[in-house]
Formats: sequence, C-alpha cells, structure tokens
Amino acid sequence: MQVHLKILLRPDMLQLMTADRTEIVDVVGVGLNATDTIIRLPHFPAFDSKLEYLSAELQAGGQVASAMVACRRWGLRARYIGKVGDDAAAEFQRKQFAAEGVEAVLLTVPGCASQNAYILVDEHSGERTILWKRPAALALRPEELRREWIVSGRALLVDGHDTAAAAAAAEWARQAQLPVVADVDNIYPGLDALLTRVDFLITSREFPSRFTGESNLLRALVALREQFGCRVTGATLGREGAVLWDGQRFCYCPGFQVRCVDTTGAGDIFHGAFLFALLQGWSLAEILEFSCAAAALNCTAVGARGGIRPVREIRTLMQTGRRHTPGEWLQTLLAEAGASWSNRP
Repeated sequence: MQVHLKILLRPDMLQLMTADRTEIVDVVGVGLNATDTIIRLPHFPAFDSKLEYLSAELQAGGQVASAMVACRRWGLRARYIGKVGDDAAAEFQRKQFAAEGVEAVLLTVPGCASQNAYILVDEHSGERTILWKRPAALALRPEELRREWIVSGRALLVDGHDTAAAAAAAEWARQAQLPVVADVDNIYPGLDALLTRVDFLITSREFPSRFTGESNLLRALVALREQFGCRVTGATLGREGAVLWDGQRFCYCPGFQVRCVDTTGAGDIFHGAFLFALLQGWSLAEILEFSCAAAALNCTAVGARGGIRPVREIRTLMQTGRRHTPGEWLQTLLAEAGASWSNRP
C-alpha cells in the first residue's frame, strides 16, 4: 500500500524550504521521536499482582528528538527529522517541538498511530522499564529525505533504527564534511552501511560485545573502530559513566552521583551533550565530562527531558560533583588497557 506523506513545519519554515532556501542550523537529527507515559511505581510489580501507581504523566521523548531539544536549550539551532502518525500524539509532538524552538520536519503517515511508550519507573532507584510500540509504517525511507535538510547543519546525529535513511543522511553529511554522531543500542538490518559513515559511534554498554563477539568491552570498542574507520568509538555505562577509544588511548569518565529520580532519556541527553560539546571544539576528555554530567542531571527529574539543565549547572557538577566508583570488572579492564581517567573520583 502506498503511503501518502505531508511535511509538518512552521509556516515560515515551509516557505523557506519550498523556495529551496533551507535555514542554516547548528545540529540536525534524523531518528526516533516518541510520546511517553511515565508511570512512577513504589516498586516494580511482581508477576500476577496489583499495585497502585504513584503518578502518570504524558511527556515527549525519543532518542534523537530529545537530543535535539537539549541542544536547542543550550543555545544551538536544531532541526529534527522524523515520522509521526496522524493522531493526538502527533499533534502533541508538534506542539512540544514548537514550544522548544526546534525546527521539526515531521512526515505524517495517514491512518497510522505515532510511536508511543509506557515507562515504568521504580521510585526507589529511578531505574525504568520501557514498553513501546512503533508501527512499521513509521519507518523513515531514504527517498523521503532531502539533502539540503542535512547539509545545512554543522553536525548530524542519527540512531540505528531506520538504517537506510540514516545511512543516506550520513553520506550527505560526510560529503559536506560534517561530523556524524550515532546513538546505537541494537543490531538492525543494514547497520554496517550506516556505521561506515559514522565519525563518533557512542553505543549502549552491551552493543560492542554483541556486535563484535568480543566479550571484553574495551577490545570490542577497538574492533568496532578498526572495522568501520570511526574517529571515536565508545559506550555509555549507566551510573558507571562512559568510556571512549580514539585509536590511541581510552578515556573514561566515572558517573556523577546525583539523586536519581528517573533514568529515562539519560542516553539521549548524553548524545545531545556530546554533539553540543563537539561543536564547541573542546577536547575529547572535556566532551566526555560534559556529556556524563548532563546525562546524570537529567536523571534528577521525571521524563526523557525532565532534567535538562543549563550549561552553567552542568559545569558546576563537572567541577564539584562526586563520582561513582566503577565496578571491579571495569577497573580491571581500564587498568589492563592503561586508560586515562577523566577527573578520577
């Protein structure tokens, strides 16, 4: 069945794009958006039980969408490109992007529901479990993208979900000599074609070993860089922080100690912060510090974007915050690799 699409933009942006005068922005994101129902629980429910929840709140989320919102709040001009259905959730997304000042290129699929998620948050630990649904019709296709949407930015962020479209966007960015950052947490068909076009590959903790078959995380990061020619490969490690490999050395930043309310969106904000710091021209260690601090602070409030803090607050945490001690497994790996620690706790 053929899907008819329409682009939903602010009227002024529609006029600019139809006249082939696409507005210049700082960051462009191609990937997921989601409408999240955040359900706070006193504890995670046992099987076949009843449990009174503490609260339920509708919020906007999605990996790339949340990263673009973070970049905009920190003063960058941001463009998000993705798909929605034609339901109330799509209207909610449009209003959220407009309120944040993010230019949203939303391609609409008639008769289709938007991506949504129910996120169960444990009140004690702040850890979350995500139940999500994304109709297949929401898959973004390469032919639905326009090159000028990508190359009119200074940097590109993609995720791994719609790999063909992400690879096309990354290829255009590469041709225009724009850095490409990727947020990847799973193995998708055609992922290899995308990763060959990525400069900064920052994945989930489990991805490097699952993809390469190498159980040692640090060796898996080395293997990823060698296979795909990325400038930097890395992994986020939850409260243990994050580690990067630049081809010569490992750089590790322990996670910051904060009062964790909800871990939803921590990785999304990490990638938004990485993109922001990259465009400031900071060193890799500074980029890593800023990204870990921004991600930690986001966990102090409910929702994927609930704890996005101003740059000055992030810098204060970088300078004064206490750090989590990495687990023995990670300490052993870092010691064996001779890794440099960014501001050891």
